[in-house]
Amino acid sequence: MLQPSVGLLVHYLELYDRLAPEARPRVERFVAEVNGALKKRGLTVVAAPICRTAPEFDAAVRAFESKRADAIVSLHAAYSPSLESADALVSSRVPVIVLDTTPSFSYGPGQDPGDLLYNHGIHGVQDLCNVLLRRGKPFEVEAGHWERSDVLDRVAAWSRAASAGALFRTMRVGRLAGAFAGMGDFAVTNEALASGLGIEVIECDLDRLRTLLPARGAPEVATEMASDLRAFDTHALGYVEHLATTRACLAVRKWLEEDGLSAFTMNFAAFDARCGIPTVPFLEASKAMARGQGYAGEGDALTAAFVGVLASAWPSVTFTEMFCPDWEGNRIFVSHMGELNPSLADGRARLIAKPMPWVSVGTPVIAAGRLRSGVATLADLAPAADGAFRLLTARVEVADVKGDDRHGDAVRGWFTPPIAVPRFLEAYSKDGGTHHAALVYGDVRADLSRLARLMGWALTEIG
Repeated sequence: MLQPSVGLLVHYLELYDRLAPEARPRVERFVAEVNGALKKRGLTVVAAPICRTAPEFDAAVRAFESKRADAIVSLHAAYSPSLESADALVSSRVPVIVLDTTPSFSYGPGQDPGDLLYNHGIHGVQDLCNVLLRRGKPFEVEAGHWERSDVLDRVAAWSRAASAGALFRTMRVGRLAGAFAGMGDFAVTNEALASGLGIEVIECDLDRLRTLLPARGAPEVATEMASDLRAFDTHALGYVEHLATTRACLAVRKWLEEDGLSAFTMNFAAFDARCGIPTVPFLEASKAMARGQGYAGEGDALTAAFVGVLASAWPSVTFTEMFCPDWEGNRIFVSHMGELNPSLADGRARLIAKPMPWVSVGTPVIAAGRLRSGVATLADLAPAADGAFRLLTARVEVADVKGDDRHGDAVRGWFTPPIAVPRFLEAYSKDGGTHHAALVYGDVRADLSRLARLMGWALTEIG
């Protein structure tokens, strides 16, 4: 799970230290209280001395960068001229979350006038936000009393989104055997992924994978097969196919470990009788998602990275595709060849050997299962024009299937979209949704909206 790290940048005025030094202890107590409240919300807070002058702000921001803070939380403990901090903030890649709050909940006619010194930071916020906006530095601002409102919860939510966004810059995605020929919607060059999102794509061919195959009698093979017997329903599973799939899966796992990969994608069409790999390791894709690694099919490095980022914050996520509309039932059937996060199955997923006419290699074993019912978010990170990206999201209801289900040997599920199926499909394609997507359990649209804003993506919330 994500452990967001934020730099707490406290703004103050040097004049007050010269003319009213007795005020400093109370200011420091307030800063300590905010620091502790942020930590209680699951944030790692990188502290810095209270800043007053440009060199102090610059040193604090550089320290946040060196400690890899995911975001800077800006807190005005008093008015502070914006030009003292603006250069440091504008020059940094770290996103800025402005916390607009004060120590006192009330400031009415009966308030002690001496409290003005501690509660007038809001016009410092206004000064700074105007300058950041004019200088093109993206920021978010959340206002409210730090103790008597949900403002710190909102700041924490932005911090989690910033942490997820930062993961793209550390993503190493493996692509096994290239991409499926002709699929254009997710086709983004490795250079564009690196420059646009910070994703590094590591190519691997089947010759390399073949060198990583364990021997049939290797102890790790027997251990993995025994683990499968405990974790899955294996009553109809044959030994020969299970052995072949396990060896292929362990080769992929070793590749992921050796190359330090956090997500991967593979092109099943490249596997054939000459490649030397016993079968297509669909099962390892399922196991990887259950471990919290990203995956997407057909060489789609973008969606693989996206699933990996989502998994860091919301482990109940799987790669999926919308396959067939159920016009009559106002539902959409989702599936894929053999990849499913098995922790999301309704009951234990079944390991079965599934012959596939489009796979010209040994019969693979897959984890077949139906997605469990519940509220979920369909999310797609789609390439857009001119190197941009668009995030499409929708709150959906995964169906609780009762009675006859003739798809028992498949990865499958049905969801009801937030609007009628025809309108949903129109809206999805009108804004460029790809045929690869992620399904995240829970309604996480607000969190994904924050992620899109911080990343500078266009956003479509369908319905």
